[in-house]
Amino acid sequence: MFKRCEKNPLICPSDVKPSTEGYRVVGAFNPGAVLFNDEVILLLRVAENCIQEPGKVRVPVYRFDQGRGIAGIMEFDKNDPDLSLKDTRGVVYKGKDYLSSISHLRLARSADGINFTVEPTPFICPSSPDEKYGTEDARIVNIDGTFYINYTVISTDSWCTALATTTNFKEYKKQGIIFHPENKDVSIFPEKINNKYVALHRPNNSGFGKASIWYAQSPDLLHWGNHKCIVRPRNMPYESMKIGGGSAPIKTDEGWLCIYHAKGDNSRYSLFALLLDSEHPWKVVKRGTTPLLEPEYDYETSGFFGNVVFTNGIVIKDGQLFMYYGSSDETTCLAVTTVEKILAGF
Repeated sequence: MFKRCEKNPLICPSDVKPSTEGYRVVGAFNPGAVLFNDEVILLLRVAENCIQEPGKVRVPVYRFDQGRGIAGIMEFDKNDPDLSLKDTRGVVYKGKDYLSSISHLRLARSADGINFTVEPTPFICPSSPDEKYGTEDARIVNIDGTFYINYTVISTDSWCTALATTTNFKEYKKQGIIFHPENKDVSIFPEKINNKYVALHRPNNSGFGKASIWYAQSPDLLHWGNHKCIVRPRNMPYESMKIGGGSAPIKTDEGWLCIYHAKGDNSRYSLFALLLDSEHPWKVVKRGTTPLLEPEYDYETSGFFGNVVFTNGIVIKDGQLFMYYGSSDETTCLAVTTVEKILAGF
């Protein structure tokens, strides 16, 4: 169904300049994607940790001053009795959590959709306590010339989804949180349907079921309601843990085409196709039974977190569907097909 790009991975951590002295880039992955001025724009999730020193434990931190985030380093003595390793994700010091890595969003540009130049500084980075532990996994949609960027924000209040807008990818305006904790994997449709903005989202489920894909409507892209759970994980190895939406749905003659991720046995991620009704997008028309893409190549099975393919960025370029995906929570890759092939494969 998809043909992987021969140049995969397209972007690796070594291709990205650290945002701050003493930081080290460990991931450049899960990009949002959009066409702008004859270029493919990627908004990469760039994960950074700290260069370590003997006898010390160093973690990245942000402090905030008048709407600005200032990146820094917190340093602990490795033998301090008040310090404990939480797991590979961070440490706890005197009851307070510190992450081993923090993410921001970084722009990359390409004329051909394959060879990218990564900008040397962050585009969207933490700027308030709501974003204390990072900004992650952007989705971009163009609605009437304004680019709406939703992204996951992490803080001591857990994770949720925020929104920013831009018209030129030079400056942007943060619009605040649009889906409260714990909610992510938001996919905003590229046009109004029945005079309402529409989105898919994925609230956490810590109760009686598994995290699923939900539908919501909005009058203004800021306030969301009429929530419906529309797609739940199936009883199959690919979807045994949870599912979540990806990039903005694609309008076709047969309905709205979505590509979603599924987390299954052994925390393995794969990608599936979903078709929603054109006028009633909470109704499922078709759903793929076999993955469009699953981890097979070394760069997909091994890495920071192996056996992961995750997409939140798709563009239609020269009649082809370019799907940019994060591989092993470490690198950015590309796979290409056509909308027609996916529709024919249901």
